[in-house]
Amino acid sequence: MILMLALLALAAPPGGRESLVQEGFDHFYNLEYDRAIADFEQAIARDPTSPDLHNHVAQTLVFREMYRNGALESELVSGTNSFLRRPKMNQSPETEKRFLGEIAAAMDLCEARLRKDPRDTAAMYALGIAYGLRSNHYWVVKKAWHDSLKDATAARRLHNRVAELEPGNVDARLVDGLHEYILGSLPWHYRMLGFLVGLHGDKQKGIRIVEEVARNGRLNRIDAEIFLCALRRRENQTRLAIPLVSDLIEKFPRNYLLRLELSQMFSMAGDKAGALDAVQQVARLKTRRAPGYDRVPWEKIWFQEGTIEFWYHDLDRALENMRKVTARGEDLDLNTGVYAWLRMGQIYDMTQRRAEAVEAYQKAIAFAPQAEAAQESRKYLSTPYHRL
Repeated sequence: MILMLALLALAAPPGGRESLVQEGFDHFYNLEYDRAIADFEQAIARDPTSPDLHNHVAQTLVFREMYRNGALESELVSGTNSFLRRPKMNQSPETEKRFLGEIAAAMDLCEARLRKDPRDTAAMYALGIAYGLRSNHYWVVKKAWHDSLKDATAARRLHNRVAELEPGNVDARLVDGLHEYILGSLPWHYRMLGFLVGLHGDKQKGIRIVEEVARNGRLNRIDAEIFLCALRRRENQTRLAIPLVSDLIEKFPRNYLLRLELSQMFSMAGDKAGALDAVQQVARLKTRRAPGYDRVPWEKIWFQEGTIEFWYHDLDRALENMRKVTARGEDLDLNTGVYAWLRMGQIYDMTQRRAEAVEAYQKAIAFAPQAEAAQESRKYLSTPYHRL
């Protein structure tokens, strides 16, 4: 889910803007991106020379777009989770222009400081964050692998240099750990691109580094916890991830995606009752209008329930939920909509209703033609789906 999305800059700089930054990140982690941007903008007004603050705005712009597109949600419970196959994210020209402007401002400020003092580790760290965010823009928005790799390599080198100058700076190692894991997870023909710049990739080393930051980091501990959850799930170690997500839910109670993520982890761990209970807790909080839960579309709740029921062979209930989801297709984000139609097609195939299955696959393709679920649907137009 989030392994290729952002290399976050979470320093809370000293001075009068500190509380604004802290409030901004509380909003950020609770999915309140407009309020987070407003806080960071106020902080910039107080200190326009801080590259960190421009990075914060750029980062929040990216996550706001990903949230709107449904791209922050994990696909692990669906059985698909690829670093490489997610389609381009639709981003307005205005948002892209502003994002690139904030990145350029951060880079200019960092480079000016580094010209005065080449050993300015704070500027070096912030510059690495800016390169990392732009790398993610190239990957998530543009699907430009070579540009993304170039910027990601620059980010890693800068943060490695920070770690050399400040051996006790655990936070600076997070980028290194993530890149080790990501490169170690790529198919060999993609990893060859890493070899060209001296990056070989080692999944286990990457996990160890992220674990260290989660334990001992000062600025990036929360990020490391989030990344570690994703790594644990990818490695089929969901029981180790569940306590991490539960801790994050306590820290950020208005973030409903964390509860949906917890549901997926229970499902992967073989605990159907726990998975459904976690989804039903989201429904209860929405019904009570708990802070943050009024934003949860009922379609996401039905989709989550239906997905769990699909994988646990409760096909009648799964189909009922997916029908409710697709009945409001015009209001769905791309991720939810395309997967709901795909699941309906698969259910119809599993229950020997081939004509209805083909129709559902066609609707999945029409809903989001470039999505991975649409590509999968195309296969089933000629060959019916069978559960392996």
